[in-house]
Amino acid sequence: MIRFVTRRIGLVCVTMLVVSLAIFLITEVLPGDVATVMLGKDATEANLERLRADLGLNRPAHVRYLDWIGGVLRGDFGNSLYMGESIAEIVGRRLGHSSILAVFAFLVGTPAAVIAGIWAGVRRDTKLDRLLSMIGLVGISVPEFVTGIVLILIFSSTLHILPSSSIILPGTSPLTRPQILIMPTLTITAVLFAYTMRMTRANVIEVMQTDFVRTAILKGLPMRRVILRHVLPNAMLPTITVITVNVGWMLGGLIIVENVFAYPGIGQLMLWSINTRDLPLLEIVTLIMAATYAISNLVADVSYAVLDPRVRLS
Repeated sequence: MIRFVTRRIGLVCVTMLVVSLAIFLITEVLPGDVATVMLGKDATEANLERLRADLGLNRPAHVRYLDWIGGVLRGDFGNSLYMGESIAEIVGRRLGHSSILAVFAFLVGTPAAVIAGIWAGVRRDTKLDRLLSMIGLVGISVPEFVTGIVLILIFSSTLHILPSSSIILPGTSPLTRPQILIMPTLTITAVLFAYTMRMTRANVIEVMQTDFVRTAILKGLPMRRVILRHVLPNAMLPTITVITVNVGWMLGGLIIVENVFAYPGIGQLMLWSINTRDLPLLEIVTLIMAATYAISNLVADVSYAVLDPRVRLS
């Protein structure tokens, strides 16, 4: 087990090194010039060159990459070009806001999806199963921004019971205005519920058709005992993997949801850094998102290996 975990951690480290290089190279080839964006098109060439020298943009690319990745490993993310603040402080605030949204969506969507998936799988081809399957299909098919806009039209524009935006005053927590979290949470929960519910349902149906479950039913064991003792332990293995991976996916989904509702999280910060060409901030935000996804996959692999020793042996 230790060897398995060590290999997986080593793979994550190599992956993150490659990802960091890719992020740096992509930001290098982005169109436009940072100095021109900051000083404006009317700036003189002398002022532009002076700013490029101050920002270190005149140095060779490999030197800048080594300085950047070295600072990241030391915990020194640098300063934002536009805000002038420490990137660590900016990202820390925004990541805290996004984490609140993600935790609420996870706590609401995951238990409901697992229970619904188990019920639909056990009661296959019933009216409730068809209804839940239709809800899951709609949740997967409809993009997050469409779901968000529909919720705004219903609860804000028509019923006037929830605010249309989730703006937070500087220095305050989203928890001081919990009503602004409802629609963003529901938007993320819709997709999270759909994926997890469909996966749980498919796994339960597959296990219900196995010989050992059919034998247990034919022997006259109570269906409740069959489900709890035989079906769920086997059906939940792939579902646990999906649930863990969803943690990484949610950060990507937050990019869209946060911009629909003007929620000041890590996703909105990423688009803002792209629009303003704040490259140091953009690089760190992208790297954090990639690291979160990589770590969630690592946790999924380790969890699966703990629950199913055959994974370690293979």
